[in-house]
Amino acid sequence: MLIGLDMGGTHVDGVLIDKGQVLKTIKNPTRWDNLFYSIWTTLQELAEGVDLKDIERINLSTTISTNAIAENKVEAVGMIIQSGPGLPKEFLACGDENLFVSGYVDHRGKTVKGINKAEILAGIENFKEKSIKNCAVVTKFSPRNAAHELKIKEMIEGNFATVTLGHRLSGKLNFPRRVFTSYLNAAVSSIFRSFVQNLLAALAKAGITAPVYILKADGGTMSIDMALEQSVDTILSGPAASLMGLTALLPIEGDGVLLDIGGTTTDFFFLADGVPLFEPLGITISNYKTLVRSIYSHSIGLGGDSRLQIEKGELKIGPLRAGKPMALGGTEATPTDAMIALGQLTMGEEAKSVQGMRDLGKKLGLSSQQMATAVLEKMGEIIKEEIFLLLAKINSKPVYTIRELLYGKKVVPKELGLIGGPAKSLAPILGKKLNMPCYYPKYFPVANAVGAALAKITTEVTLLADTELGSLRIAETAYSEQINKGYTLEKAVEQAKELLAEKARSLGEKGKVEVEIVEAESFNMVRGFSSGGKNIRVKAQIKPGLSCSLRGEEDD
Repeated sequence: MLIGLDMGGTHVDGVLIDKGQVLKTIKNPTRWDNLFYSIWTTLQELAEGVDLKDIERINLSTTISTNAIAENKVEAVGMIIQSGPGLPKEFLACGDENLFVSGYVDHRGKTVKGINKAEILAGIENFKEKSIKNCAVVTKFSPRNAAHELKIKEMIEGNFATVTLGHRLSGKLNFPRRVFTSYLNAAVSSIFRSFVQNLLAALAKAGITAPVYILKADGGTMSIDMALEQSVDTILSGPAASLMGLTALLPIEGDGVLLDIGGTTTDFFFLADGVPLFEPLGITISNYKTLVRSIYSHSIGLGGDSRLQIEKGELKIGPLRAGKPMALGGTEATPTDAMIALGQLTMGEEAKSVQGMRDLGKKLGLSSQQMATAVLEKMGEIIKEEIFLLLAKINSKPVYTIRELLYGKKVVPKELGLIGGPAKSLAPILGKKLNMPCYYPKYFPVANAVGAALAKITTEVTLLADTELGSLRIAETAYSEQINKGYTLEKAVEQAKELLAEKARSLGEKGKVEVEIVEAESFNMVRGFSSGGKNIRVKAQIKPGLSCSLRGEEDD
């Protein structure tokens, strides 16, 4: 059995799935002042009547890291950066304190100048005086040789609650992105650790001992231990769960648009030939360009709890959240009240929703029913315009999917899929406005939890070999070995596959590991008029996907 949990801004959604069949679904309010209670009560309801030994794993998506960054509720970070020659320090500065240290490694991973211990020790004292408890260490070309990062970590360990090392987050060589990724990882680490402690305490009280995995931005999962080390990868965990839920419940073979319309936001996703679009370099969040692998998504402030206002004789919806609908005790009318007033949702006190629509409608000379209809039509129009804007942007650049780069591809959606509370109400409206079939699945209110439950482990390794230096390294770990001059690209590809499969099994993957080689290059290094050896680079990954298909589910 699989348990999927989605910790949304408004609700905790949960599902129990066994052998491809959804056995139980739960939707509870999220209590951010008491996350332990929110998680525990949901787990308790899901596990009722179940032999706890039959629960194989728990997959969870959460907005905790994303919200912390968006709301600037992150903790102070001290950055130790070894930039070497070339880049201006001001271009790399981030966090609360920056210590730029001497020494550097060249592009082949060869140490050119060692570190200066005295300046690092002085920097540690400066950080401690300013009560900085989280630190990140990033050195240029550390994916080629992480010795300086590891040495600095040895010196500073014990002085900080969190020490993030740049090479552990990505094997890519984009140094500025690695600096910013490391900063964000350190900034959210304490908040994420607190969340995990609440989660583990809730599991213990519920008597559940199954392993726990967290959804990443790329639509795959990682173990909870790795998530504690690489918290930055949980940014956009929520939208990733949306996409996995949509693909599980609404398989589309051609070009399409997928929407998750929640209480606070609407998330947009796109398919090219049935495959989700991907961010090839990494996501940008709060103006920080990162190396976080992610599916392509876009979010706007529009949902069931959005604020409704009449400004200059026109209806305005969002982007701010009004709170609970009037039917459930809220003080302002919301789009959810419009759905209740029209009889499309049954919850709370319908009379209060009708009154809210009536009061709002008076400003435009509309009845309560006309006002409610106008609210939903306006939501449809906002979504339609956003889709057209996003398509223009997508089609102005090369199209990348989670599988490949599609040369010359233009995304022309023919179908639209919807999940989230308002999906059923907005499906007919969007179908007419976009002139295309619009579907919502059976479990549309808890599709995120379904997506989380069914997501597979994803991970990657970047193998770097230099036959002249006789060295082989895996960029994302401390793994290294000596090789001879006869080491080939073919051998590197096979070794990368073996190491990736081994890494996946260490993360808890018990099924067949499907390894994909996304990059395999070999360059001759010339010295004078003769070859000095080969520089080999191989990148292998396990693609995002679903652990199984759902059985017997029909779409609406």
